[in-house]
Amino acid sequence: MNKNKRGEERELYSLDVGDSTFTVLKCYQNVRPIGSGAQGIVCSAYDHNLERNVAIKKLSRPFQNQTHAKRAYRELVLMKCVNHKNIIGLLNVFSPQKSLEEFADVYIVMELMDANLCQVIQMELDHERLSYLLYQMLCGIKHLHAAGIIHRDLKPSNIVVKSDCTLKILDFGLARTAATGLLMTPYVVTRYYRAPEVILGMGYQANVDVWSVGCIVAEMVRGSVLFPGSDHIDQWNKVIEQLGTPPQEFLMKLNQSVRTYVENRPRYAGYSFDKLFPDVLFPADSEHNKLKASQARDLLSKMLVIDSSKRISVDEALKHPYINVWYDPAEVQAPPPKITDKQLDEREHTVEEWKALILGSISGEPFRNYSTICTHTGPPNQIVQLFLYIYTFLSVCVCVCVCIYIYIYIQWKSEVYIHLSQNTCKLSLTIPDI
Repeated sequence: MNKNKRGEERELYSLDVGDSTFTVLKCYQNVRPIGSGAQGIVCSAYDHNLERNVAIKKLSRPFQNQTHAKRAYRELVLMKCVNHKNIIGLLNVFSPQKSLEEFADVYIVMELMDANLCQVIQMELDHERLSYLLYQMLCGIKHLHAAGIIHRDLKPSNIVVKSDCTLKILDFGLARTAATGLLMTPYVVTRYYRAPEVILGMGYQANVDVWSVGCIVAEMVRGSVLFPGSDHIDQWNKVIEQLGTPPQEFLMKLNQSVRTYVENRPRYAGYSFDKLFPDVLFPADSEHNKLKASQARDLLSKMLVIDSSKRISVDEALKHPYINVWYDPAEVQAPPPKITDKQLDEREHTVEEWKALILGSISGEPFRNYSTICTHTGPPNQIVQLFLYIYTFLSVCVCVCVCIYIYIYIQWKSEVYIHLSQNTCKLSLTIPDI
């Protein structure tokens, strides 16, 4: 055992990457930083085992709190399940720590791409490239939606490309399985790409991702963010200033307080999509594939619809004339990913329990001391709390009953004592003189 441990330690080495320290397996050489964000630091490296370049992501403080730990677990589970050419592939996952007590770092090894869409936005693209990139985004999203997974954090920095125009979606820390009619957390998606139903605290469905894609494509066409809100209120204002105040039919779907606020805002007529996206912003019409600015604009007008019930779906978008020139059934109708953890979103654990689940997932072996974690989900946890409340209530009732019993007993004893005392007095009065 000790020899094996020493052997494993010899396989690791450390190096400084900015303000962080990377401790990676020795098979990964030429480690260089290529990006960082809220989710972690990413480096490129050469994998001597696979004989290819890879990207290594060190998750940022994965066990800082329960939310961070749950995101780390969710991302790991989903990356292991998905298998599609337009979703980033998981090549390896490891930690330099081997015991639960030491466990602090998670490294995810992925395919290395050339750039993200933030860099592509600054390029001049023809219709073929713009249409093909959009097609691939929709294929990747359809693959996720087929398994009931909503990404919820689509933005240019979460979409990566290669020089051959291959596109892949990454970062599943905020992704979750869909639940019909469920009011999900509004803290999703970088503000600029948030759908109106998220801003207004409404329940949302899978086409929340379609709005985000529409915002991304609009940014690629215009070269700047479409709705650059400074906060969530300003974000809503930016949306209605350009698209117009939605009709009363939509406002009636809002809860009373939100509806009152929205109705008290100035009403905006908005602009037509011809004015928002004039021909001059688009590349010249394509003779080869007959792709036109009017088609791209029409698709944008169907994606950027405030009322989600009237917004185009992913399937409908894939059949749109601007997209269907690339339609390949093998890509569009690929088998959906099989989520191994059926209660992925309902799970609620302590940080230590999340750590055990993640380390067990990395090592492939569940921890004996945490064997009950796999069945420890949200609803059972609520049942335990209910039992605790009932137990506390019954305990209080017992205490009250005991107090009442003691009080009654004391009262009874007092009355007996007084009665006996009175009798004693009477008896003493009847004793004759000697």
